[in-house]
Amino acid sequence: MINFRYHVVSLTAVFLALAIGLVVGTAALNGPVADSLRENVNLLRKDNQQMRQSVNNLQKELDSEEDFAAEIAQVVLPGKLTGKRVLVLSLPSGRQHTDGVVKMLDLAGADVTARVELQEKFINPDNNSNLMELAVTAARPTAPASGLPGNGHGVETSSALLASVLLDRAAGAAPVSEPDRRSVLGAYSSAGYLTTDDRVTKSAEAVVLVSGQPYVDKDSVKKDESVVKVAEQFDRTGSIVVGGNGSAGGNVVAVVRGDPVLAQAISTVDNANTVQGQLVTTLALVQQLTEKKAGHYGVGDSAAAILPKLPQ
Repeated sequence: MINFRYHVVSLTAVFLALAIGLVVGTAALNGPVADSLRENVNLLRKDNQQMRQSVNNLQKELDSEEDFAAEIAQVVLPGKLTGKRVLVLSLPSGRQHTDGVVKMLDLAGADVTARVELQEKFINPDNNSNLMELAVTAARPTAPASGLPGNGHGVETSSALLASVLLDRAAGAAPVSEPDRRSVLGAYSSAGYLTTDDRVTKSAEAVVLVSGQPYVDKDSVKKDESVVKVAEQFDRTGSIVVGGNGSAGGNVVAVVRGDPVLAQAISTVDNANTVQGQLVTTLALVQQLTEKKAGHYGVGDSAAAILPKLPQ
């Protein structure tokens, strides 16, 4: 049987071994190992400083490019859209850079007929049935429901109705009356599907759809599909440029560029979240209205060029 003295001796041996290990380890660390660790720390510190400096330099370059774009816009934009009536339609994902887009349109002399902001509720697939019903109840004599898509997609049907009161009608078609336009917009605004300013007094001949990154939640596929439906319906009625942020994933810029039919009709800009992209968005609209031509611009891999060729 193991007695108490054996336990004492065993524990003493264990603690003695630990003490010897600490002494030996400390001595080793004070030698080449410590020097090596110290050198590695210094190298990492230098790398970190260099990376921080690189980030600062890149930010300065970006700021300079943005300043340059703002300055060059003062030269190339004035008069380019004089007399052109333009609707600005923004999605929740593009709200932060809508003001910049409007600023460039104003600089080009565009008559911004309205700023309409679609709310998240409009894109939410849970509201599909409600949007279908609202499109029917909100319709008016000069904006009837008879010509709206009837395939059961609420965003598509409601977008078609909104496009019919916000954009010009086809040649020969009767225009929407002002009371009917106000009534349709009021119905969607009261239900929380959109907000708009007070200057919607006439229709537009073109629309800039301001969007952003693709959705990433559990309903992302359906929401991204709904955004594309909005673009498609407004494209059926007038010229359209999508000013977006990025060209990957399921966002509307990526989908349009990947669709051979939509790509021929809808212009896209993948960096409208920057001053440069907001300038290019306006130039793309000039191209749409003067040349009747769609183009795809920005810095993404799927862009055809940074900006359209300016007319001589």
